[in-house]
Amino acid sequence: MAVRLMKQCACLMREATRLVPAIAPVGRLRLAGVACKHLTSSVSSPSSGSLTELLGKEQVFTPYPEHQEVEGLIEKATRPEELLQLQGGGHRLHHNHAALILIRLSYLLSEKPKEKALLLEDARFQQLVSRVNSQITSIWHGTLVKLLRSLYMLMLPQTSKELQSVEQEVRWRLRRLKYKHLAHLAESCASFMQQQQHSQELLAELLMHLERRWTEISDSRTVVTMMMKAGHLSESLMNRLEDKCLELVEQFGPDELRKVLVTLAAQSRRSVPLLRAISYHLVQKPFSLTKGMLLDLAYAYGKLNFHQTQVSQRLAADLLPFIPSMTFGEVSRCAKSFAFLKWLNLPLFEAFTQHLLSKAQDVSLSHLSSILLAFARLNFHPEQEDQFFTLCLLQSITRDLRPWVPAGGQIWVHEKLDSVLGSLEPALQVDLVWALCVLQQVRESELQTVLNPGLHQQFLESKSPKEQSTFQKLVHINTTALLEHPEYKGPFLPASAVALSPSSSTKMTPLQKELQETLKALLGGTDQGSLDVVTQYGWVLDAEVLLDADGHFLPLRDFVAPHLAQPVGNRPLPPGAKRIAFLRWEFPNFNSRSKDLLGRFVLARRHVLAAGFLVVDVPYYEWLDLKSEWQKGAYLKDKIRKAVAEELAK
Repeated sequence: MAVRLMKQCACLMREATRLVPAIAPVGRLRLAGVACKHLTSSVSSPSSGSLTELLGKEQVFTPYPEHQEVEGLIEKATRPEELLQLQGGGHRLHHNHAALILIRLSYLLSEKPKEKALLLEDARFQQLVSRVNSQITSIWHGTLVKLLRSLYMLMLPQTSKELQSVEQEVRWRLRRLKYKHLAHLAESCASFMQQQQHSQELLAELLMHLERRWTEISDSRTVVTMMMKAGHLSESLMNRLEDKCLELVEQFGPDELRKVLVTLAAQSRRSVPLLRAISYHLVQKPFSLTKGMLLDLAYAYGKLNFHQTQVSQRLAADLLPFIPSMTFGEVSRCAKSFAFLKWLNLPLFEAFTQHLLSKAQDVSLSHLSSILLAFARLNFHPEQEDQFFTLCLLQSITRDLRPWVPAGGQIWVHEKLDSVLGSLEPALQVDLVWALCVLQQVRESELQTVLNPGLHQQFLESKSPKEQSTFQKLVHINTTALLEHPEYKGPFLPASAVALSPSSSTKMTPLQKELQETLKALLGGTDQGSLDVVTQYGWVLDAEVLLDADGHFLPLRDFVAPHLAQPVGNRPLPPGAKRIAFLRWEFPNFNSRSKDLLGRFVLARRHVLAAGFLVVDVPYYEWLDLKSEWQKGAYLKDKIRKAVAEELAK
């Protein structure tokens, strides 16, 4: 019996080997089933027919119908009417054709909202939707996904049973859909699902399946698209996509790297491993980057506050040739991005200046304000500084006041700057004048405009961090008027408002803590100096000491201190006495890869000097070299002696 069975199997295998090449590929699966059936029947019936006879009796068919004429008509249709007529034109519509007609309709009407509304009322359209609803279980997976997007785009009512039927069918099939279908669904339909309450469950299940099956992603386009379209909807999904990006980042082209960076910036996701990987490929690979790509990359790195020296150098070098063709909006955007990066590339910023000077008559005051803020943040002073501030600023104002400007009336225009400033938003007015204060280019008319009581009152009463920051800038502008413009007569901020200005953060840095401990040991008593001194100028001194003419410490509490937010003491300083302020400078206070302070801290140091102090600077890069307490104490003593000696030398 066993021998007969083996002979029968061998015979069947020989027959299958001979016949399979001649059989259509779509019928091979059917062949396997037939062979299995024949093997079973052969055991029970030795006289059964050959495999050839069985294959002749078994009908081999394909699960997908051949391309029919109606499909060509659907693809070639250019008007909705042509598609609607296919229902009654004698054409035999397959169960997939009705869905294809709806997909084509949504494409043709994508930019025609009025025609969409008329279509929804058409009886033929309603019949078509009903046909799709009755055949919903027979529609192919890919077509079903496109159909759902088309129904969203055609703006079917949320209560439509046909729309709900398609959504429910998609939910049932989510487990069986390929990942590319899930990705397409998220890409094309996620925004619609968010807006419609009844689609929230479908969206939640879609995100769950996308997260669980993230390992199925095999191409760079899918992962980038998912990050852009669905990453912001699910924190856990975004984490998975970032891991997948790290795995596939070597396959990314420049545009995909740009999209990933912009997506991370839009979501404020500072994924350091991914940013490092992208930076490596941007530096190592000779990508050809367009102007738009460079601007987007600079924006993303600036928004994420991710400093990478080689990337910043490449962006600045590659942007330099594009500057003559940039619009003023692009120049201001680029300058702000590099300002956020704290990267001062002198050739690039000088090119910005030349570009503005060459077209000064066309630049708007809002764009110029953004550029000035970038210059102020980096404390950048152009080589042609006088020409820049007298021509660029005045020409932008002249353009706004052209109907009233006489020939050769640029000086008159500058006197009218306050009226131009008044047309800007209050916060932008403050930013512009603050930038001019940092760059030492502010004039009395600008000071009067922003120190007007009608402007600062709204910032004083607000508790939002943004408006409190704007008020802090107003305090710095007020200090500039007090200390650096003796000819300025007012108005000023009220003393009560200045006393309530925000102070520094209570969280101490390691450098601040070590400096205070060293100063306590150096002074030997609490009455010999003060720590964390809040001044009326909007700045906080790390420490303040008072030296007599012989260089000995004096008790601070006994003497008048007009610089404090709440002045104390009544005794005048003895002859030859000197006030010394200690200012520590942390790593974030400097331009990237530089020992030059940012503009805000240059302004602080300038104000403290103008208030009559001798300044002892304690930068982080010098303090880190000091290992022992003795070295730190000796360092501060030496700094004090040098400050006094420089003052005497003057």
